[in-house]
Amino acid sequence: MLDPNRPNPLRDPQDRRLPRIAGPCVLVIFGVTGDLSRKKLMPAVYDLANRGLLPPGFALVGFARRDWVNEDFAQIVHDSVKEHARTPFREEVWRQLLEGIRFVPGDLNSDESFDELKRTILELDEARGTGGNHAFYLSIPPGLFDEVVGQLRRHGLAEQRGGQWNRVVIEKPFGHDLTSAQELNRIVSSVFPSQSVFRIDHYLGKETVQNMLALRFANQLFEPVWNRNYIDHVQITMAEDIGIGGRAGYYDGIGAARDVIQNHLLQLLALTAMEEPTSFDARQLRSEKQKVLAAARPPLDLAAHTARGRYDGGWAGGVKVRGYAEEEGVSPESTTETFAAVRVDIDNRRWAGVPFYLRTGKRLARRVTEVALSFRKAPHLPFTNSDTEALGSNALVMRIQPDEGITLRFGAKVPGTQMEIREVNMDFAYGGAFTESSPEAYERLILDVLLGDPPLFPQHEEVELSWRILDPVLDYWASTGDKPEKYAPGSWGPQSAADMLARDGFAWRRP
Repeated sequence: MLDPNRPNPLRDPQDRRLPRIAGPCVLVIFGVTGDLSRKKLMPAVYDLANRGLLPPGFALVGFARRDWVNEDFAQIVHDSVKEHARTPFREEVWRQLLEGIRFVPGDLNSDESFDELKRTILELDEARGTGGNHAFYLSIPPGLFDEVVGQLRRHGLAEQRGGQWNRVVIEKPFGHDLTSAQELNRIVSSVFPSQSVFRIDHYLGKETVQNMLALRFANQLFEPVWNRNYIDHVQITMAEDIGIGGRAGYYDGIGAARDVIQNHLLQLLALTAMEEPTSFDARQLRSEKQKVLAAARPPLDLAAHTARGRYDGGWAGGVKVRGYAEEEGVSPESTTETFAAVRVDIDNRRWAGVPFYLRTGKRLARRVTEVALSFRKAPHLPFTNSDTEALGSNALVMRIQPDEGITLRFGAKVPGTQMEIREVNMDFAYGGAFTESSPEAYERLILDVLLGDPPLFPQHEEVELSWRILDPVLDYWASTGDKPEKYAPGSWGPQSAADMLARDGFAWRRP
């Protein structure tokens, strides 16, 4: 009998004509009743199956504190797929998935519940031929990780046997400061080896984030100018045009800096500033990212080069909205920010003296994520001041979402008899250049977990280095005792954020 975990000896790993397909395995989702599971994880599993990237021997197990049976859970998965899946619903794909769907009701601290989970998994190993390969997705608050990984260890579900694997997937936030991140890593690594721990940062699964590596390292065009000699500053923005919605229980006490800057934006900084790896091997990529994060530091003047705010009530998009303090579930004494901006400097030869400005916020003017490199002005222009009064700085903008693509901004002559130079944009749009639609980030990341392919997952060293950058900023904000500055909904944040860049002679882009 063929070993399902053994790679196909007839397949050339460099052959791109056939996609890599996960081997037989069981995916167990803890916290399966949450929004993340319903809107992202279960639709992503269906989309993978619909694209032929999951094997017939695949099973999905939900674990939650609900009095459901298998059929109830299957209906929840069905409804989630119908509403949120990226690819069209096909009955034959659904029927194949349905055969491997199971649900285990119970509490995370219940030995009986984990006994039942183990029985269910072993039955699937036998009935579906999943070969003892299991991935445990912890879509639960970090405070519950200790309980769950301990239960998995006690019930023999974390053992690494020859030819079989058990992996654990962790969602952000990876702690709330450096100390808690180190404790979280201690808890998880005491049960699972490092190569079996997958920390999900869904931004790293986005096609446009991965294209940043292709743009830099597959082209000769940009490398000569990708340094302090030509770039005067970098802006990394993640803006949302919505409020916190019903997420006060999660968001209040965490805030924008911990929720976004510590993971998403510092990972984008690392990808932008890293040196070229010798290969796309996971160890090489992580090594270069770690070098950048180790060289990065918070600003010397925290008062001048950090800003935070929270959205006020008012009108946004023609709708009257509540301020953060009036959102349901937010404490009246809350000092949580919904906008954060910070300057980060990188002390190495490539980037010394080039400030990186990171900002994120909710209820801003529009939803956008981008990385913008602003170039230095030419040292001499053979034109009069009036010829170039409409000329700004050259810029390269990598748009992560929406309208994924790349914009190059430069000066060009306006048609006519006068010499007048004005800024123009040269645009590359993913949707216009490729017929293939981009898969959702969770599709790529879940598939990589099942394949055991780790390049897009940050290791605990990167997580801890990120906290070392952000912790001094959080400590400074806490020491002031002030509440975040209010900003109008639909604006681009508080005045202090604009002042932060103005002190350095710059201004925020308006995406």
